[in-house]
Amino acid sequence: MTNDLDKITETLQTGLLKLLVAIGTIIGSLAVMIYYNVLLTFIFLIFMVICIIITQVVANKNLKYAALRQETLGSLTGVVEEYYTGRNIIKAYNHEKESIEQVQHYTELNRKATQKADFLTNSVNPLIRLITRLAQAIIAVIAGHAMLSGTMSVGVVQAFFQYVNQAGEPLTQASFMINTLQSALASAERTFELLDSEEEVADTKQPIELERAKAMISFEHVSFGYSPDKLLMKDINFTVQPGQKIAVVGSTGAGKTTLINLLMRFYEVNSGKILIDGISSTDMTRKGLRQNFGMVLQDTWLFGGTIAENIAYGKPDATREEIVAAAKAAKVDYFIRTMPQGYDTMLDNEGANLSVGQRQLLTIARVFLCNPPMLILDEATSSVDTRTESEISKAMQQLMKGRTSFVIAHRLSTIRDADIILFMEHGNIIEQGNHQELLKKKGAYATLYNSQFA
Repeated sequence: MTNDLDKITETLQTGLLKLLVAIGTIIGSLAVMIYYNVLLTFIFLIFMVICIIITQVVANKNLKYAALRQETLGSLTGVVEEYYTGRNIIKAYNHEKESIEQVQHYTELNRKATQKADFLTNSVNPLIRLITRLAQAIIAVIAGHAMLSGTMSVGVVQAFFQYVNQAGEPLTQASFMINTLQSALASAERTFELLDSEEEVADTKQPIELERAKAMISFEHVSFGYSPDKLLMKDINFTVQPGQKIAVVGSTGAGKTTLINLLMRFYEVNSGKILIDGISSTDMTRKGLRQNFGMVLQDTWLFGGTIAENIAYGKPDATREEIVAAAKAAKVDYFIRTMPQGYDTMLDNEGANLSVGQRQLLTIARVFLCNPPMLILDEATSSVDTRTESEISKAMQQLMKGRTSFVIAHRLSTIRDADIILFMEHGNIIEQGNHQELLKKKGAYATLYNSQFA
């Protein structure tokens, strides 16, 4: 997208202006030429039509190759970014040679497309100039005969030729610019394809404000699919009382994260309602809904800035005392103080100077600081050691008191105390209840639990 927008900007700033000037010059020159001699102007127009036809044919082909060039450049950029981001994995699996070959492959595809597009763009200029020179030669012969016969004066012929030259060069420039515009047109098509994609549903114009939710959540006949013709979830129903702990379990791809995404309104449901304290989530603004949740995901993300700024990401006006208190609650204060500048240590967005577990602890501290009424924990302790996990679990138990909590877990030992366990399979809830109730049913949950603790 960056490259496409640069192409459009470059063409609109320079090429479009030159094209308009060239067209204006041609029209003005033709008007004066008609005044001097209609026949010679007609001859020039014949060659001008030939130039326009050639320009049109070349432009159509150029649009095709310009679009291919932008497409292959997008693929090349994507591969380079992907391989750079995953460079450690590439090295670990000894795939340097294959990755280089893949980059070379996309580079070669882009080179071929660029070569064809540039050839068509640059060849039209001398070709049109050749035709206009040929027109000038024929007009010169006819004008010379007219001078000899006395039907045209030398001054008129000289003036006519001046305007022929004045129209010929802009005609060449216009043909070149029309072909140059094909690159911008190809880029514009790709850009508008993105801009024309379906917009996020706008917030309601008369939203209901929910400053701090009591945290009673209900899913009522909720159905959802990433495409309307293929539903992933069908008729999901459950109710969560304030302060309850809800565990969502199931195999990979069962729909656990999708359930949370619907709760946070990252996606819109196809049918049904999700109610917070009896209010439909669609009757609230997204900001109003999400400020009542705190999320700790399995994949951590830190932003460029200090450790303190990263902890305070959800509450930018937090005092240093509040930040430190949150860090202590998340058992992260001890290692922050060992950093070179403590809480003012600068991090990049990858947190390269921190371990995976330390990054996870910082994201947990964010939630402690926000102090939301509802929590979402997606394998929040998956990246920390056993001792740290134990400490965090104790802190989490304290944090979850009086709060409604959704916990996505693969290790069933961590959710045995949950008030409600939702067992999901293929996007649907096939069992729900507490740990003891589900074990007595001897269903899917009991089978999974026994497989982990056999």
